[in-house]
Amino acid sequence: QVQLVESGGGLVQAGGSLRLSCAASGRTFSNYGMGWFRQAPGKEREFVAAISWNSYNTYYADSVKGRFSISRDNAKNTVYLQMNSLKPEDTADYYCAGRTGRYSDYGFWRNMDSWGKGTLVTVSS
Repeated sequence: QVQLVESGGGLVQAGGSLRLSCAASGRTFSNYGMGWFRQAPGKEREFVAAISWNSYNTYYADSVKGRFSISRDNAKNTVYLQMNSLKPEDTADYYCAGRTGRYSDYGFWRNMDSWGKGTLVTVSS
């Protein structure tokens, strides 16, 4: 497994932007499909976005499509989540996750095997 540490969370007003980062260590980062998930208070964790090991494929939840963008820099062992036009309903703990293997098919994020501890994003109205 790879070790994952998220950063970049914070408080932002509605309509604002944040960029989350997830630094990976311990394994060859380029061999991992990566994704972001979030969990709001009192709700189940949900998928946000995913990116294949080579960045060729990206996937988004309908709720964030057009507002969020996932990217990765394999040379820096880091995956990013650029969040624009934030809404109060985006408030949640955001988790980075990875799956061992060069996955790119739709749904690969359903079997992540490494997780970070999360970073809190709060969007005020």
